[in-house]
Amino acid sequence: MKHRRWWIGILIAFGVIVNYLDRSTMSIATKPIESGFHLTAGQMGIILSAFGWSYALLQIPVGALLDKVGVKWVIRLGMLLWSIACFTTAAATGQGLLLFARVLLGFGEAPYFPAATKASAYWFPVAERARAVSLYDSESKLASAIGAPLLAWAVTAWGWRGGFIATGALSIVYVIVFWAMYRNPSEDQRLSSEERKYIEAGGSQAEGEAVGGTWSNLVYLLRFKKVWGVFIGFAAYGYSWWLFLSWLPGYLEDQMHLTVLKTGWYAAVPWLVGFLAEMLVGGILVDALIRRGRNPLRVRKAVLVIGLLLGLSVIGAAYVHSAGWAVLWISLALGSLVCTSSVAYSVPTFIAPRGTVGVLTGFLTFGNNAMGIVAPIVTGFIVQATGSFMDAFLCAAGVLVIGIFSYAFLLTDLDPIAPMEQASAGSRPIPRSNSL
Repeated sequence: MKHRRWWIGILIAFGVIVNYLDRSTMSIATKPIESGFHLTAGQMGIILSAFGWSYALLQIPVGALLDKVGVKWVIRLGMLLWSIACFTTAAATGQGLLLFARVLLGFGEAPYFPAATKASAYWFPVAERARAVSLYDSESKLASAIGAPLLAWAVTAWGWRGGFIATGALSIVYVIVFWAMYRNPSEDQRLSSEERKYIEAGGSQAEGEAVGGTWSNLVYLLRFKKVWGVFIGFAAYGYSWWLFLSWLPGYLEDQMHLTVLKTGWYAAVPWLVGFLAEMLVGGILVDALIRRGRNPLRVRKAVLVIGLLLGLSVIGAAYVHSAGWAVLWISLALGSLVCTSSVAYSVPTFIAPRGTVGVLTGFLTFGNNAMGIVAPIVTGFIVQATGSFMDAFLCAAGVLVIGIFSYAFLLTDLDPIAPMEQASAGSRPIPRSNSL
């Protein structure tokens, strides 16, 4: 049997690297941009959050569009938009154009993760789903690990505008590669009949749109407390994630008094730890334990709850005064938190009825990415008011506690939800424990 599905997985994973290099350039260039445009920390927080305005608000519509149109064309058009956004940022002459470019980048990148999740449901059987999701989701951490020093070097050598030109050029290259290579399983001529049968027999999601329309299906799905369990938990994780993604370089520069170049190297460490942790724990270990007969729900809930619990070590970063100790505590927190990410992303592929993976993933990523609006702004104004990141990290810990309770008590099972038309017809009763 050939391994076409894993080549598709690698293609999607490489796109995540490009995607995150594009969105991370702004955080690396925070100090030069603040100086160049005479911005306060609060104003910079608003600019950093502007990406999340469009990115978060588009998650549910994009999920619906994916269920209707499919993965291929939605990603193609999104990539063109995010490439244009990079060059627009490089050409910015003031705060207004910076805000516009960040909003445009959010428009372009909004479809990518829901599309990647939907593609994984098409291309991978259930037994490989954790590894498949962790393969692409962990690249967001690898991108930050390799991107922090590379982008810091580019910003130092070419200026912050040169950094955005470089990421824009890389995005154009990826547009061409993805356009040429990606197809859904039903139309991929390089997929052997043997591998196709293996994927389908293993429980891959069928292609096609659900009956009943997007909003009716979403309202139906919101009746289930396990949907709310993963929504709240994933949003709580997202707050810390976006805090680190937006403000980690600024924290190291302001609080630990590092140069832009040194910040790039120090900031790379937590992201590298996160990449390895997600691949090994959120992907390989989860699949291995389930293959050996462990209860799938218990395994995944254990990763979700323990990951968020260990994420509370972010509190340690609030009380240290050296870059080394700060990186140690943040690495422990981030490495633990990201193990929960691939598990949460995989949940829609298990519980969503046929044709609703996109809309359910869009709903979950909406909650997660809404934190991309909240966390940078809240952090920016806390720092502006107190002159310290201590209260910002304590705030993140408080949000994580909410996520821990949500995963522990609301995520009751991973059984597939009956399609809306079956539930309406009474052909498959909704279990009492699963609904609100």
